[in-house]
Amino acid sequence: MVVKPVYMDNHATTRVDPRVVEAMLPYFTERYGNAGSASHAFGWDARDAVDAARQSIAANLGASPREIVFTSGATESNNLALRGVCQRTRRRGNHLVSVTTEHKAVLDPLARLGRQGFEVTLLDVRPHGHPQSGLLDVQRVVDALRDDTLLVSVMLANNEIGVVQPLAEIAAECRRREILLHSDATQAVGKLPVDVRRLDVDLLSFSAHKLYGPKGVGGLFVRRQGSPVRLQPQIDGGGQEQGVRSGTLNVAGIVGLARALELCVEEQPDERARLRELRQRLFDGLRRSVTDLQLNGPVFDPPELRLAGSLNCSFPGVDGEALMMSMGDLAVSSGSACTSADPQPSHVLRALGLSADLTRASLRFGLGRFNSQEEVDFAVERVGEVVHRLRQMG
Repeated sequence: MVVKPVYMDNHATTRVDPRVVEAMLPYFTERYGNAGSASHAFGWDARDAVDAARQSIAANLGASPREIVFTSGATESNNLALRGVCQRTRRRGNHLVSVTTEHKAVLDPLARLGRQGFEVTLLDVRPHGHPQSGLLDVQRVVDALRDDTLLVSVMLANNEIGVVQPLAEIAAECRRREILLHSDATQAVGKLPVDVRRLDVDLLSFSAHKLYGPKGVGGLFVRRQGSPVRLQPQIDGGGQEQGVRSGTLNVAGIVGLARALELCVEEQPDERARLRELRQRLFDGLRRSVTDLQLNGPVFDPPELRLAGSLNCSFPGVDGEALMMSMGDLAVSSGSACTSADPQPSHVLRALGLSADLTRASLRFGLGRFNSQEEVDFAVERVGEVVHRLRQMG
């Protein structure tokens, strides 16, 4: 039996796993101390909980505990990484490199830095129709690097089309030139094996609510090994988080983030296989029920090229606004949740070369831990009915 409405927008946010809620609850009612209170047992208990969570998160990311800085989420982490590096020093130069398909939480801080005198180069990706659509060519990065390049920022896994970028290869090129590399890994952490040493990144952003944890908490990996990365704090106050990010720590949220990541890492191999099967069932069903269906982003094989639960499709001949308004009891999206108030069509799909009309007539399906085969079948039926009706009306 399918319980409606059906949620398939797990790239926007995820339901908090009950096991995560269970781990968090004591820190709201019984163990509610401030981790910065050093004079009594309530504060010591909260500090110990944060320390344990920091150690767990670091271990699951291949980092050391002192390299994890807690924030309110990936948007803050991205801002701290990008603006923190650039405002700290310009001795290296003022040239920044990123990608046209990045999340607005990277593109907007880069635009701000551009207005402050930094030069920003945004690289194109492989276009729609290419088997590796959305993928960034490493040679394109190499060609963009200059003697005055300070920082490169490349998303590990895209939030709209699911493409996974060759981050380790890009890191090798940056390392050879002693250029810092940041990655917005919000969609990747918990869904892919993410090891900051193997990826060889300097800065990496992540958020709890994308991996079945609570909203309002995230983290930033800041490399301390070798030549430590120095950041200019973006929030002044009590000097928490090694002076990099002031503010009272969200103890319950941090505990929830750690528990959520633990569960994702433990269950990841089986879950990735299950989600790939569900996605294939969804795509095959949509192809049977809808003519002229277009897949956006890379092909499914090799599987490492795309997030397991990611599917983005266009429906030619359909009005985009009518398509979204007709979904009713099926929760999907037409792009990033952070830009849903923007009437402009998805910048990611536009960067692939899709027309504005086709971009608007696209749906992003984000399959997750709590989705079932029955829900996938319901989605196929609902989308098929809507597209058929709208095309008849059109």
